[in-house]
Amino acid sequence: MAKIQAIRGMNDVLPEQTPAWHYLEQTMRDLLASYAYREIRFPVLEQTQLFKRSIGEVTDIVEKEMYTFEDRNGDSLSLRPEGTASCVRAAEQHGLLYNQTQKLWYMGPMYRHERPQKGRYRQFYQMGVEAFGMPGIDIEAEVLMLCYDLWQKLGIADVLTLQINNLGTSQDRTSYGEALKTYLIEHRESLDEDSQRRLDKNVLRILDSKNPQTQEVLANAPQMPDYISEASASSFSDLQRLLESAGIAFEVNTRLVRGLDYYNGLVFEWLTDKLGAQSAVCSGGRYDGLSKQLGGTDTPGVGFALGMERLILLLEELDRIPVESSRTVDVYIAVVGAGVTHQAQMLAREIRDSLPQLRVLTHCGGGKYNSQLKKAFASGARCALILEGEETLAEIKTKILDDDGATDTVASSSVCDWLSANIDSNN
Repeated sequence: MAKIQAIRGMNDVLPEQTPAWHYLEQTMRDLLASYAYREIRFPVLEQTQLFKRSIGEVTDIVEKEMYTFEDRNGDSLSLRPEGTASCVRAAEQHGLLYNQTQKLWYMGPMYRHERPQKGRYRQFYQMGVEAFGMPGIDIEAEVLMLCYDLWQKLGIADVLTLQINNLGTSQDRTSYGEALKTYLIEHRESLDEDSQRRLDKNVLRILDSKNPQTQEVLANAPQMPDYISEASASSFSDLQRLLESAGIAFEVNTRLVRGLDYYNGLVFEWLTDKLGAQSAVCSGGRYDGLSKQLGGTDTPGVGFALGMERLILLLEELDRIPVESSRTVDVYIAVVGAGVTHQAQMLAREIRDSLPQLRVLTHCGGGKYNSQLKKAFASGARCALILEGEETLAEIKTKILDDDGATDTVASSSVCDWLSANIDSNN
């Protein structure tokens, strides 16, 4: 019988990989706390209609990529392909949007049936930020500054480029869409197959096309800025000045529309040229009409989501994951001889109680001294405590696990003092 393998595109994260995830997650948690954003958690399963109504029935996500099935009651359910719709649904359902402002964040897996490749998976992890109840450019600038601060803390700001665009109001989008459609109908035969299909259902998505021939057609197409209302254009200019004051460089890309139908006003992407085809690591924008579209109150919203796998790939590519973040063991307790097993376990408990910042790995299962010492070095621990004998020890051997390998002997009752003086888990 063949071994059962993981589903294609749904990857295991192995123990040697998790420290990088912990580093990224903790960096994000600390930054979000400094901005006073609060965490929200919602199910991975939602009613299919939530995504059809929010993302758009003729988007690639809904048409081709969602994991959708009927449950035993005949209800159509889908694994969440993105987080914004679920966050809006949860906030509205639990009364968080009525006459309130909210600054929320979430983290977890999303699911899309795409062709797996480096940086793109069928189960992938996102961190998302959603801010509700604030209509001005100040909150738009804040979420962009939050992104920038994260790139700074991760040491990758120098390889990321911010692109922004203004989609205007819903009426502006409609007017531009009609003009674009009128123009493209005259060039239908020159468009790629996907663009021809979108022409009648979702014309703005044609701006996303990577097909060279379609891009040639678009070169002479009506331009979005010509259809943006004066008030919306003025706000977008104010936002640009605010970003300039904050020292955040950006490019205006008038063809940036994003792949989700609920956006209006500001849309943005953070791009890199270090990951090949998967250049976008973070995307977002404003979606003032989404809550009402889903049957809730009319609430302004703005947010973003970033792909955690892509960020980790980028950090690894640039070698910007701190060495210390990969350390999972500080103290390795070697136990040579059955007579000291009990003492070793009690010593480990004492260290964990007295010095909780230290990570203690106690050797279990027996073995010779040399074998255990090799495992101590392999663990990445800073030092080894060596208990060897057939009876309780009054003194314990210590060994610094570096090139010098300095050894010492300390009283059993003074081990925690020795560790406190000699081992600092933060260095």
